[in-house]
Order: sequence, then structure tokens, then C-alpha cells
Amino acid sequence: MDYLERIGQRALFWLESFGDYGRFVANIFYWVFRGPGKFARRQLFAQMFEIGTLSIPVVLITGAFIGAVLAIETYPQFQQMGLETRIGSVINVSVVKQIGPILTAVMLAGRVGGSLTAELGTMKVTEQIDAMRAMAADPIRALAVPRFLACIVMLPLLTIFSDAMGMAGGWFIAVRVFGVDQADYWNYSREGIDLFTINTGFIKAFFFGSAIASISCYKGFNCGSGAQGVGKACTDAFVASFVTILVMNFFLAMLLNSIYNNLWPGSGSIFG
Repeated sequence: MDYLERIGQRALFWLESFGDYGRFVANIFYWVFRGPGKFARRQLFAQMFEIGTLSIPVVLITGAFIGAVLAIETYPQFQQMGLETRIGSVINVSVVKQIGPILTAVMLAGRVGGSLTAELGTMKVTEQIDAMRAMAADPIRALAVPRFLACIVMLPLLTIFSDAMGMAGGWFIAVRVFGVDQADYWNYSREGIDLFTINTGFIKAFFFGSAIASISCYKGFNCGSGAQGVGKACTDAFVASFVTILVMNFFLAMLLNSIYNNLWPGSGSIFG
């Protein structure tokens, strides 16, 4: 009975936490549509610089090496089948549709998500958030909304950089190192990538950005006391964001593939 009781208490705790998170996200959307306010608008550009511009170098480096690794791993298999000229289609579709947005989101969750959580958590521990409430200022409107908007705007833009460098890295290894014909590489890449495939990556990036920002802000607003509480909140924010990215990617892939097959019946999957 004690074991069942602990299970029930744990389940109730997770349900209450999920409900609190849902209410927190609803408040964010409420202020987004009502208007962030003058202070939040000023904070928005600073957050876009912090989240987006300062993340470009790490996104570029990571994207380039991921594209290069894809070429290294796939070329031997394609060469055995005599299809090495088609390697560009597989590399670039994988980068644009899956690896680019996921990799960018994971990097952002690690670099930016932890920073957002630590910043807001420190404000929570030092009672700055309580002081804002005492002055009749909504902290969600002033603090969470600009960070949320910055994430959902900058993550799709960062995905473009990641995709471009991933494609460049794959091209360099396939064409310059393995000697694949450059014209065939880009021709098959063009055949494999259509507008819907490109938009698939942007749609995923939009949802990933909203998840990272909302989870990080929520953990910061509800962190424990002291430095240990802030550190635990940062760890929890990254883990929760990473798991959410993977789960959302699964369901978004199913949904977007179903939409594609319904709009263009008989075309198979987007890879076909």
C-alpha cells in the first residue's frame, strides 16, 4: 500500500506540475496577443541578439560537421550500389527536414535554455519577481514574453544557417573528398528537396522554439531556493526541453507526412 501511495502521490505531483505549466503557457499567449508592453518590446531585441546572433557560430560549426559526417557515413553504402551520385539528395533532405531543426533546437536548449532558466531563477531567488508583482507589474508579460517571442523568431532563422552549413559540409566531403560529380550532386539534391520539405523544417523549428522558451521560463519562475535550486532548475529545463523536442518531432513528422500524402496522393513519403 505504501508503494501504491507513493506512485499515486508522484502521479498527482506530475499532473499538478503539468497543469501549472499549461496555465503558465496560457498566460504567455494571453500577453502575446494582448500586447507585450513597452518594456517587453525593448527587451525583445536584446533577447533576439542574445539568443540568435550569439548562437550563430556554434550553429554553423555544428551544422557543417554534421553534414560532413553524414557524407562520410553514407557514401560507402551508396558506392556499393553504384548510386554515389544520388548521395546529395539523401544528405540534404536529411539536413533540411530532420537534422537541421533538431540539432539547432538541442544546441539552443543547451546554450540558451539554461541561460534563461538561470537568469529568471536568480531573479526568483533574489525576490525580484516578487517585487515586480508588488509594483503591479506582471512578470510573465515583462520577462517571459520577450524571451518566448525571441526564441520562436530566432530558431527558424538559426535553422537556415544550420541547414546551409550542413549542406556545405556534405558537399565538401562528397564532391571534394570522394569525387562525386558536382552537377549530379546538386541535381539530385534539387529533385529531393521541394518547398514543403523546406517548410517542414521551419514548422518544426517554430514549435521547438516555443517549447524551449516556455519550459526554460517556467523552470526559472518555479525554481527552488538558493544556488542549488537554480542549478537543478537549469538541469531540469534542459532535460525536459530535450525530451519534448524528440517527442514533438515524432508527432510533427507523422502529421506533416500525412498532410503531404493527402495533398499529393501517390507521391509516397517526402523522401520518395
